[in-house]
Amino acid sequence: MAEPHTCSIEQLAINTIRTLSMDAVEAAKSGHPGTPMALAPVGYVIFNEILRYDPTHPLWVNRDRFVLSCGHASMLLYSLLHLAQVQQVDENGRPTGELAVPLEHIRQFRQLHSRCPGHPEYRHTSGVEVTTGPLGQGVGTSVGMAIAGKWLAARYNRPGFDLFNYGIYVLCSDGDLMEGISSEAASLAGHLKLGNLCWIYDDNQITIEGHTSLAFSEDVATRFQAYGWDVYRVGDVNDLDSLRNALKRFNPAGERPTLIIVKSIIAWGAPNKQNTHEAHGAPLGEEEIRLTKQFYGWPVDAKFLVPPEVLEHFRQGIGTRGPQFREQWESLFAKYAQSYPQEAEEIRKITSGELPEAWDRDIPTFPADAKGLATRASSGKVLNAVAKRIPWMIGGSADLAPSNNTLLTFPEAGHFAANNYAGRNLHYGIREHAMGAISNGLALCGLRPYAGTFLVFSDYMRPAIRLAALMELPVLHIFTHDSIGVGEDGPTHQPVEHVAALRAIPHLVVIRPADANEVAEAYRVALRMRRNPVALILTRQNLPTLDRSQYASAAGLACGAYILAEASKLPPDVILIGTGSEVAVCLAARELLAQDGIAARVVSMPSWELFESQPEEYRRSVLPPEVAARVAVEAGIAQGWERYLGPKGIFVGMKGFGASAPAGVLMKHFGITPENVAAAAKKSLGQA
Repeated sequence: MAEPHTCSIEQLAINTIRTLSMDAVEAAKSGHPGTPMALAPVGYVIFNEILRYDPTHPLWVNRDRFVLSCGHASMLLYSLLHLAQVQQVDENGRPTGELAVPLEHIRQFRQLHSRCPGHPEYRHTSGVEVTTGPLGQGVGTSVGMAIAGKWLAARYNRPGFDLFNYGIYVLCSDGDLMEGISSEAASLAGHLKLGNLCWIYDDNQITIEGHTSLAFSEDVATRFQAYGWDVYRVGDVNDLDSLRNALKRFNPAGERPTLIIVKSIIAWGAPNKQNTHEAHGAPLGEEEIRLTKQFYGWPVDAKFLVPPEVLEHFRQGIGTRGPQFREQWESLFAKYAQSYPQEAEEIRKITSGELPEAWDRDIPTFPADAKGLATRASSGKVLNAVAKRIPWMIGGSADLAPSNNTLLTFPEAGHFAANNYAGRNLHYGIREHAMGAISNGLALCGLRPYAGTFLVFSDYMRPAIRLAALMELPVLHIFTHDSIGVGEDGPTHQPVEHVAALRAIPHLVVIRPADANEVAEAYRVALRMRRNPVALILTRQNLPTLDRSQYASAAGLACGAYILAEASKLPPDVILIGTGSEVAVCLAARELLAQDGIAARVVSMPSWELFESQPEEYRRSVLPPEVAARVAVEAGIAQGWERYLGPKGIFVGMKGFGASAPAGVLMKHFGITPENVAAAAKKSLGQA
């Protein structure tokens, strides 16, 4: 039997990736061995021969990005990270000197505390640029990375100082290209001429259910050419020269994104498992592994074998090339900082996640006004005030900027386009799903993105919002038209369950401000967050701007809930809790109750998540357990409110979908009125 060192070093390295993948999946008794084995040649060439990436400093700002959109092939990435000897970084992004993927973690693939979970997870394993798993999210996020690269270059590069020129390499699958998000993202990437983006499509024609012909027969090459991409083909994934030639045709400075279509046979080399579901989504089995290793000329009884000459080969490749690129860049940046100190300081802040000094200095204070403003309108004013002072705040809406009030209107903002990569207004078109993923990609590159649409369309964005929460990315989502207050548009456009659905996502902070000054405070809170996405929930209809000389300061928003109007005696007879547009309803109900001698406290509760993060003493002071009579008022469903209402509390809100009528008519029709809230308070007190 041949020993592994008898083949070429390239083939030895590729077979090491393959055998690590099959051994890890077999040890875990779960996982996907086929795709990592088939794509091992692609991963090898990109990592060891092309990628400008320093394994000792995996967060170097101008590194090329490698995104494994087909996240089920995670063992391909873990094998590459191990062979490249990528270092783990600490919470502050500093290399620890420890391997991100030691061999013992590969042995514990898919097990608790291993850095090799079933799908790659950002922050958990250094070298993983983005959490992938849900197919299509990786390719969508990569477009955000490409936009960020173009924007950084346009803002900061100077003659003789080409600071930002990184490329994004994305491995994607049939499943990625079937998901609708890939169409949205690829269409926009072609429109924007994102030449720094390269997708490598594994055309293996197999899915879990069987051959792709069951459901997928389009001409992918023609589709991407129509999008405005350059398309190249590699007829055999094992033809390294063809792979190299195709990848060399990708030019990050070019004007068209690149798609490389690579033909592979899933679980290549496993004679009895080719093109099968078992090779794709299940361990191969001990006997099949022995046969496959024999086919490779590999010691059949060796498990998790990494020949030392393969590690040395990677040290001479990416291990030598990567630090040289980084050191040259750092030398260039040092000279840049002398000539452009302000720009260099901005880059440092972007890299560290800091905000500029006095970024919130121009946030307006809104005078009391009975007519008031829609919170979407006050949001637009605050957004422009903060974005003007945070140069790397960039974003837009899915074709709704005039309605969401997300347009940056100060002169230097500009519009991001193929002929103006320095613009800060992004135009996504009607592509909510891609907008969410692209926003994640922008945040992964250090920018502060915001994304706007109607709240009802958060359904289209939910997978990306969930991943932002999972990756702990500070993405700001601006959702307007937040209730049945949308009015005549009717139930298709009236969000009822959406706030509850967003609150269900761990680490997502949902804020529904009650007036313009709560909106201002919401921005202060949201933009200070480094590890949480935020969803601002805003109205279409006007809300009164509360007189803060009569009521508590809007600064209480930072606590999630605060006593807005105290009862005439303590303890109060009843507590009225409202969010957003319904806080004004609670205040009016308080006055009605006072006429009947009932002392009501009004609590504005814009954010459950912020409230739950407060000390218990504070939470009990706002909602004292001894006051059992409570009413919660929100123009949405009751789900979740039971935690604050208790056994005697009553919810006033929606029990089903909305209807088409003017907003005021709907509020009366569905009982979201001061009179009904006062009646509910009496019922909670046992007086009904």
